[in-house]
Amino acid sequence: MAELITTLGRKSADELGMILPHEHIFVDLRVGNPVGFAQANPEDVVALMKPELEKARAAGVTALVECTPVGVGRRVDLVKAVSEAATFPIIVPTGIYREPWIPEWAQQASEDELYEWMLRELQEQIETTGVQAAWIKLSAGDDGITDCEAKILRAAARAGAATNAVIGSHTIRGSVVLDQLAIIEANGYSASRFIWIHAQAEQDFALNLEVARRGAWIEYDWIGKPDLIADDVYLARIAELLSAGFAGQILLSHDRGWYDPAHPDRTPEPFTYISEVFLAKLKQAGVDEEMLRQLTHQNPFRAFGR
Repeated sequence: MAELITTLGRKSADELGMILPHEHIFVDLRVGNPVGFAQANPEDVVALMKPELEKARAAGVTALVECTPVGVGRRVDLVKAVSEAATFPIIVPTGIYREPWIPEWAQQASEDELYEWMLRELQEQIETTGVQAAWIKLSAGDDGITDCEAKILRAAARAGAATNAVIGSHTIRGSVVLDQLAIIEANGYSASRFIWIHAQAEQDFALNLEVARRGAWIEYDWIGKPDLIADDVYLARIAELLSAGFAGQILLSHDRGWYDPAHPDRTPEPFTYISEVFLAKLKQAGVDEEMLRQLTHQNPFRAFGR
């Protein structure tokens, strides 16, 4: 039976409802390991982010996926502290972000060493947190996959194949996603266990369809950020994917949060827009309750469950 590995232990589908597949509790996007990188007082992080999880729960959200990998301030100990304070399950990743955020140790590591590191986090725990990684988070640049990014992806495909962990990648260009799928399949894993994070950022919707036909997940995850993409664009793309028979491969989220050590007074964006606004728009567009449940409950559990 599939289960979701969270900061509060393993959860079955019966224990969960709506799951947000792409959010953040803690992120540090500064490059070059500056003074204070990824450092924060746990009490400050809890004070800022616990209320956001409580708001999400009040809006019907039962779990969320934390998408911060190594390179951009992954601090699973802090995420765990927030999760436990709010009694709210969070799904955390192993994996490494893209250039120029890849740390020096990963640049120097062999593919085998990276594979063994990911496998250990997926099967045992992340560092000494007592929290097991549920999935693998990566990224690739817009101009193509670098040698180091390809090395990390090959290791991820092998670790995914060994554990059935899904691989999600922050990738803007659909052509780069196709290259990633080729690498994954060449290393013994399946496109059906890949999430195209930020698929909405690719202007050519035909590439969304092409990647969906390959079997991968299509994640639309800036919902509620009209300065980036209007809701009508999402509604049109979702309608097209549903019409094409890809209901079982769509994920919806905000990419919101978070505590930022570089800007500790930053006000978080709440994890509630989809619940409070966007689902009603989907209903108005003709999406029925059964399909809404699939998109917000069943799909994310299937994607991240192991």
